[in-house]
Amino acid sequence: MNGPDGPTFESSQDGAQVMGFTLPTGNDPASIRARVEAVELLLERSFRIPGVNMPVGLDALIGLIPVLGDIITTTMGAYIVWEARNLGLSKWHLTRMGANVAFDAAIGLLPVVGDAADFVFRSNTRNLRIIKRHLDKQHPETRIIEG
Repeated sequence: MNGPDGPTFESSQDGAQVMGFTLPTGNDPASIRARVEAVELLLERSFRIPGVNMPVGLDALIGLIPVLGDIITTTMGAYIVWEARNLGLSKWHLTRMGANVAFDAAIGLLPVVGDAADFVFRSNTRNLRIIKRHLDKQHPETRIIEG
């Protein structure tokens, strides 16, 4: 999967495959849901801290890099809001989602407090919850039964 220049992308009929991860490339609600869930998983719940059994994602880890880390994670959080806009969420929901990302970015600028807050305030998880509520109501065929 990794070429000499880093991870390789392989195209398939269903979507692009990155490091063994297949992401759908369509504009249908099910594809958007899968992409948003993958980004949220990457940012908020990628790893578990041994002994504490607490999920941690790239948002908390990249956020440790001053300024640049916060810019990167804010951009990735804004991607989720952009996908929500493509789904047709109301302006109220988009404003709430944008406020979640903005609050996460603002608190992330504080040197030590912001890094600790990334473990507690998970803006991308909150935004995913808003998107899932919308999809379950407006596009029930995208529901995934977990069990």
